[in-house]
Amino acid sequence: MKTAIFAAIAAAVISVPAIAQDAAPFTGPRVGVTMGYDKVQGSDGFSYGVSTGYDLAVLPRVTFGPEVSLSESTAEFGGVDASRDLAASVRLGYVVTPKVLAFGKVGYANSRFEPVGAGHYNLEGVRFGGGLEYSVTPRTYISAEYQRTEYEAGFGGRDAGVVGIGFRF
Repeated sequence: MKTAIFAAIAAAVISVPAIAQDAAPFTGPRVGVTMGYDKVQGSDGFSYGVSTGYDLAVLPRVTFGPEVSLSESTAEFGGVDASRDLAASVRLGYVVTPKVLAFGKVGYANSRFEPVGAGHYNLEGVRFGGGLEYSVTPRTYISAEYQRTEYEAGFGGRDAGVVGIGFRF
């Protein structure tokens, strides 16, 4: 019996690193640029920005980690420019294939809005979304994602569809 238990433990120890290699392209620190569609208060615009994060393999095909992003928008509604957008999220991913990661995220967003000639104001909200990441090389990826932000004070929401390119270290 002890031999069977020892053999099972040894097999698990040997096989876990082999299984974890499937997640290898999607772990570690990353940095990227994004661009895409932004819709605020019914007004369309163009969004562009940067993001960075760190992904850990928590299970053989599951990743988890923090992400922060900073973006800018060209959307304008009723004389108000949608400006700086800062977000901090956690991201949970699933390795669909050795080259494709599906992920979801949720976190905090702080966005600046600038009425023409009247300074600016910031709104806080909850950001959630999801997308796909494709590993072009072990250190380079492309991504596509949808983001939704629900703001405080009955302001409403914001929708964005962005694509990106990034690098892992």
